[in-house]
Amino acid sequence: MPKPSASSAKHAQLSVRLSPRGVARLQGRHPWAYRSDLIIEKNAQKDILPGAMVRVFEAHEKGERGKFLGTALYSSSSQIAIRMISHGSVADLPALIAERIHAAVAYRKEFVTNTDAYRVVFSEADFLPGLIVDRYNDVLSVQILTQAMDSAPAREAIVQTLRKEGALMPAGIPAGIIERVDPRIRDLEQLPPRPSGPLFGDKTSTVINMNGIRFHYDGLEGQKTGAFLDQRENYAAAARYAHGEALDVFCYHGGFALHLALDPSAKCSSVIGVDSSRPALEMAEKNAALNGREMEWIEANAFDLLREYSAADRHYDTIVLDPPAFAKSKRDLEKALRGYKELNLRALKMLRPGGILVTCSCSFHVSAADFMGVVADAARDAHKDLRVIENRGAAKDHPILLNVPETSYLKCVMLYMSN
Repeated sequence: MPKPSASSAKHAQLSVRLSPRGVARLQGRHPWAYRSDLIIEKNAQKDILPGAMVRVFEAHEKGERGKFLGTALYSSSSQIAIRMISHGSVADLPALIAERIHAAVAYRKEFVTNTDAYRVVFSEADFLPGLIVDRYNDVLSVQILTQAMDSAPAREAIVQTLRKEGALMPAGIPAGIIERVDPRIRDLEQLPPRPSGPLFGDKTSTVINMNGIRFHYDGLEGQKTGAFLDQRENYAAAARYAHGEALDVFCYHGGFALHLALDPSAKCSSVIGVDSSRPALEMAEKNAALNGREMEWIEANAFDLLREYSAADRHYDTIVLDPPAFAKSKRDLEKALRGYKELNLRALKMLRPGGILVTCSCSFHVSAADFMGVVADAARDAHKDLRVIENRGAAKDHPILLNVPETSYLKCVMLYMSN
């Protein structure tokens, strides 16, 4: 199994050339080029190791190097063969990583408020492809997703920079930095298996604050890096419109449900959270207790429960639908759209006139237009008229890079039922 190369920390001497299609992609400010667009010079094929930095050139008509396009990180296994890190030359990757982390922290200081839990580094959107860093109060969670970021020099730069980044923590340094490992990603990148665990310090759990509401955080448990930070601003927005009897479907640790129950702007008389995961509901119950509140949590399959409640003619004033990604790839798109339509159709049949529907999709392969079309089809079939109150995306700590559509994945639509 190939190992990441320490040479990725040195000045990139090896070169690759790109087909016209790959060149057009990079010139459009997208950082990826695919293996099918890559031409590696014969004398360099054996020397370009997994995770190495490479210099990128146009492929000249006569087979020679054309225009210099910049510096990229190479993957020997992914169909995304190179990920650009600069449109110029890079002499020192660890130094560049440190510089980019500092810039990412400065961006969050400018735009993130009312929380101590947010994304600090968002891969390509922060010009550090393959690196995710989330802050949870005094604990940082790191995900490394590419061969280049897994190299020893890159790892050292990441940990040392985060340790010294005083802007992140009131005390100056984190109490713990943990790595959350995605075994599937490491397998795809042909990286050796490794467990999730501490990279610095020994603290892995804490209490976080989102919009004035507290949540338990365990860095080695749960989905993603432990919580869904991208919905943080949507939690507060939903609370502004929620009222009456509320149902939060796919509630996980209670993000929407607790905001609907506890946010001062919410006007809910009751809130019920639904999830199929017993551990998730147990954490949601602990989070409610942390905020001095008792709530009702139901363990159930969302599709079955909505079908049952709809048939029983149960009604609510506010319904939240925040399912997991239904489309992991383009092949799943048709099935995903059917799933979204069924969920929204069932919910609309249960929503009272004047009610609020908050409906979400985190599937990148389901476009915003596709998702809105599915909701519109559900409204038509339910014979309901809906007004769009807000059409939202991820929180500002998950920035969208204008020419990289992959950074825009979350859809959160808030609707008012007119009849």
